Amino acid sequence: MRQYASCGNDIMVKTIEWKKNQVVMIDQRKLPCQEHYVVCSNYRQVIKAIKTMVIRGAPAIGIAGAMGMALGARSVKVRSLEAFKTELKKIGREIAQARPTAVNLSWAVRRLEEKMDRSPAKNIESLIRELIREARAMLSEDIAINKRLGLLGQKVIKDGDTILTHCNAGALATGGYGTALGVVRAAWEAGKRIQVIADETRPFLQGMRLTAWELIKDKIPVTLITDNMAGYLMKKGTIQKVIVGADRIAANGDTANKIGTYSVALLAKAHGIPFYIAAPTSTIDSGLRNGDEIPIEERHPDEVTHLAGKRLAPHQVAVLNPAFDVTPHRLITAILTEKGILKPPFRQTIAQALKKAMSW
Repeated sequence: MRQYASCGNDIMVKTIEWKKNQVVMIDQRKLPCQEHYVVCSNYRQVIKAIKTMVIRGAPAIGIAGAMGMALGARSVKVRSLEAFKTELKKIGREIAQARPTAVNLSWAVRRLEEKMDRSPAKNIESLIRELIREARAMLSEDIAINKRLGLLGQKVIKDGDTILTHCNAGALATGGYGTALGVVRAAWEAGKRIQVIADETRPFLQGMRLTAWELIKDKIPVTLITDNMAGYLMKKGTIQKVIVGADRIAANGDTANKIGTYSVALLAKAHGIPFYIAAPTSTIDSGLRNGDEIPIEERHPDEVTHLAGKRLAPHQVAVLNPAFDVTPHRLITAILTEKGILKPPFRQTIAQALKKAMSW
């Protein structure tokens, strides 16, 4: 897994791309101080990049998973098509387990497997080319979906609004443009005079490092706060909307997102502030009845005890580090998707959106 630096801030940053039969992704652990890129030449390197947060955000790791499958396809050394499919499905299971909460990862693996099973290809080489095309198409589709989501979702934003967002649901969390930040970008492009408040998002600081960086690059006014300042600003009337992304949405609308989202949703409810989820329909897991069934990833204690590589906590202290929490659907005003704005009752509107997604 090689790394190389970008040529400067004036170049458009790409979250992930397929280049010369390798997967190239910006190393989000080093942002905003350094723009470094990681080059993966095999699927195990993609798995490591997903696990270690080189790439993060549900749609982005879905694309990474698909491209990892394509790399895996190139590495399978068998003679028969059936043996090839068996081996690639084993690789798919490895990739899908890299991070358990974000459903886009397993969704992307299934899509590549379904493409493989439906393919009329008569030989392995032709099938590999098809899988590479499919993975690359998923990147283009994701950007288009995000732009449509943003265009539809920005209707909930009024001129003059100040919007709080938690974690990073921007271009870096997707193939490009973003979900929650895609809505913000679309509102800005529509000429609405808006401002964004980004909370730091402990413990990995995606809001401070990534969201603020993206918005500054786009010249969208942004103010950084610590996670425990949101309630104070809501009480003052500073915040008019909350828009966040999602890593998995259950059939009833319960939503898993970065740890701390549930607290923000409770604060928004207490202050009468609309709370929106922005996510593509690929983030909806209709097989889960409610949020209690969403698996929550527990990450390494060092993310809590250390900051910028330096330990700040006592050595013997016990640590909990769940990466996500679940916001109950009763706290969600609407879910902004590329198929429209979904309002309660969510079980009904989500089912309708998924049916629409399958027919398009």
